[in-house]
Amino acid sequence: METESEPYVRLATLRQLHRVVAELNTARSLADTLQTVVDGIVVGLGYELACVNLVRPDGDLVVAAFAGDPAAEALITGRVGSRASWERRLTMGENWDGLRFIPHTEGWVLMEDDVPQWHTDGPDPRFEDEWHPEDRLYAPMYASGGELLGVISVDRPRNGRRPGAWGREALQMYAFQAAIAISNARLRANMQRALVRLEREQQALRASEESFRQAFEYAPSGMAIAEMGGDQHGRLLRTNDALCRLLGRPASVLRRYSFSDLVHPEDIGTLLRTSAEGGRAELRLGRRDGTYVWVSLRNSVVADAADGPRFLLTHVEDIEERKRHELQLAHRASHDSLTGLPNSAELRARLGARLCRRPQSVRASAIEALDAAFEGRDGYDGHAAHGASGASGANGGHAAHAGHDGHPVGAEAGGAGEHGFHTDGPDRFSGSDPFEFPGAPPAPSDGPYDHHVHTVAPATDIDDGTKGLAVLFCDLDGFKSINDRFGHHTGDAVLIEVARRLTTGVRDGDTVARLGGDEFVVLADGLGAADAADLAVRLRNAIIPPIRVDGRAVRVGASFGIGWASCGMSADEVLRSADQRMYIEKRSRSKAHRRAG
Repeated sequence: METESEPYVRLATLRQLHRVVAELNTARSLADTLQTVVDGIVVGLGYELACVNLVRPDGDLVVAAFAGDPAAEALITGRVGSRASWERRLTMGENWDGLRFIPHTEGWVLMEDDVPQWHTDGPDPRFEDEWHPEDRLYAPMYASGGELLGVISVDRPRNGRRPGAWGREALQMYAFQAAIAISNARLRANMQRALVRLEREQQALRASEESFRQAFEYAPSGMAIAEMGGDQHGRLLRTNDALCRLLGRPASVLRRYSFSDLVHPEDIGTLLRTSAEGGRAELRLGRRDGTYVWVSLRNSVVADAADGPRFLLTHVEDIEERKRHELQLAHRASHDSLTGLPNSAELRARLGARLCRRPQSVRASAIEALDAAFEGRDGYDGHAAHGASGASGANGGHAAHAGHDGHPVGAEAGGAGEHGFHTDGPDRFSGSDPFEFPGAPPAPSDGPYDHHVHTVAPATDIDDGTKGLAVLFCDLDGFKSINDRFGHHTGDAVLIEVARRLTTGVRDGDTVARLGGDEFVVLADGLGAADAADLAVRLRNAIIPPIRVDGRAVRVGASFGIGWASCGMSADEVLRSADQRMYIEKRSRSKAHRRAG
């Protein structure tokens, strides 16, 4: 009878198996899938109790779902069994084509391990295939790669017998389908978590981009994004309103340029030397009206993605006001506050820049002359002053300024009498080292390839065709009496007018400096002896005409001494030579004649 009914039993089991497997694919979450697995065993496979032990990330197995007995479910759901205990169970007992059956005769040794289990009471089996309450049947579930996903545990078949071949195959097939359903549920759960995480990241990115946009657009100082690399390297991609206002150009126009197109020609080297990785530079950028504004550039690199394109984020700060103050301070340090002329320190710096320690008698070779012709004086044209005049006004009573470029200097000692120098008095041009003067180039090497253009002086006062750097030392005659009689205000006005007349009477490239008190010095390059004498006469004649101050006409004369700068001399020696010649020229004329010019 059992043999005749077996095909019917198989067909009924297949129908139940098909139904419960279909239910597996309708579950949405992992928890729903696990509960559907155990419910399907109880409903469709003929077992009263079913449990799913799911592998956790740490390898242990947790009771994730239970069906058939609410009391047992409350007792063991959520409890954990170690991986070692489960591996031990899956190697014991009998192997039923992938299932693991442990009869009650062997299972007593498992009563003390840590795998969660429930106990049922019942009589001993009366025949061989009858199910015993302590029998255990496990159906391991494996992923497609062979990794253990979990173990299905069943108990108490409804027919009271151990499953036959067909029942075992049905449970094995169900475990296989359950493994697929659990893997799919896990995949869906991971995808849902990934989507949620991605959405949060996108929201954070959008918020970050919006924050950056607002910070970029509404920043009080200029901001720009430029392209890095490729043919369009440095091209401006985006600018904010502050930068557009600063440069007087709309954003659509700025996108046609790069900073190298806007920078002042003298600052292009500074821009190119600026490092893109956090570089900083102070330079001038061109406005639409053709003027230039001083700015401070700070660069940083921004990458779109791990391997994406990189962009240069540039912060542009307007430093025009600060630069103006710095230039004013530098000008005050190197120029006389009364007349606006270069002061004593600036005069020495300019003069010292033309001199070197090679004696004048050493003439430049033909090769040196060629080098000089091609190289020019680029290495020695700096005019950085290292001090300030200590005298400004009729009596030289103003305080000394700070030196140019921040080098402090003390006040100069005023000379006695009408002149700043006396041959029998202290020499204010002397120093410990006659060649230690501001701006002096180092002593050139003895090799023929010296690029310094040597300054030479005419051999005599007779014009022999030699052109050199003439140093005209001017001392005003009759100024002290004007200062004493009419006061410092009138004296200062006379000094200002004399400075104007001297400046008007020289060439653009010449230097007129106020040495202190009523003493002035003129540096005129490229003159011969006769040219220098003619210049002195013209300047003297320019000073003689009356000067009107507060409706009063006053007159001063001028004595000039002509010295010549020459390599091998220090700046102080050159000035001392011109001063001595001036003093000789002054004493050679009567006081009345000096006053009349």
